[in-house]
Amino acid sequence: MRKLKFFLIGLVPGLLLVFFILNKKGASCSGYLPNSRVIAETLSKKMVYSPAFSQAMDENKIDEKFLKDSIITKGEINFEKSNAQKKPCPDYVLAYPSKNPRYEVSFEKCKEEATFHSLKKIR
Repeated sequence: MRKLKFFLIGLVPGLLLVFFILNKKGASCSGYLPNSRVIAETLSKKMVYSPAFSQAMDENKIDEKFLKDSIITKGEINFEKSNAQKKPCPDYVLAYPSKNPRYEVSFEKCKEEATFHSLKKIR
């Protein structure tokens, strides 16, 4: 029992110290989930829009800044509708926002660029 007490006396302050140091640096573990990884990789690539996608953006009055900052960043990949194992360029379907989606975006993520194919307004 005495060893456990000494262990906890060291463990608790150590965890708090690590938590505050990592929090101050802005580190987080959320980037390791599949949804976060696909979104981060997509945002790092050159974005190419199909003519149908560009037309849908114009019809819905969506600009590129809103697409990157809101739809892609805050959206959620629907892995059931996506073909993530397709070679060489996997297809993904993204819903924005994640709860009660208004838009559905389908895109293809290749090595050098991400090609956006369709933008559907769900409701």
